[in-house]
Amino acid sequence: MIDSLKKIFGFESNQAEEPSSEGPDRTWVATAVLLLEMAHTDDGFHELESHLVDRILGEKFDLDARALKDLRLYAEQRRQESLDLYQFAREINDHFSKNEKLEVMEHLWQIVFADGKIDPYEEALSRQLATLLKLSHKEMIDAKLHVRETLAQKNGANGE
Repeated sequence: MIDSLKKIFGFESNQAEEPSSEGPDRTWVATAVLLLEMAHTDDGFHELESHLVDRILGEKFDLDARALKDLRLYAEQRRQESLDLYQFAREINDHFSKNEKLEVMEHLWQIVFADGKIDPYEEALSRQLATLLKLSHKEMIDAKLHVRETLAQKNGANGE
């Protein structure tokens, strides 16, 4: 099963032979790994964070339930095997526009805010990922503020 997932998501030993055909799928994995890493950063991987990661990935990449499950399993394996996040950020930098990278940063902040509190480790990882994604400190803070304002408006509309 892992071999078939590797084929689907473009992580095979012969990947240098067809780099352009593997690009988009590799960005899905890279994005999923960064989102999962953020979700695991605080005191645990909560169900709310899990659902949020699924929603973000499903909407961003237009995935059905089966493809989403396969992506999550493969990305989780890659996250656990990885020694750093640079390789995933590099994949995103190579294939995403500045606006797409800002969107990823906003998704990361959505995960941070999911449990209602900002853990210091989440804050530190946000800064690290902004640097790896070649985003400025201002762009990171703007993404954070945009997510916080959006959530405040949503919560206000819900009567909270």
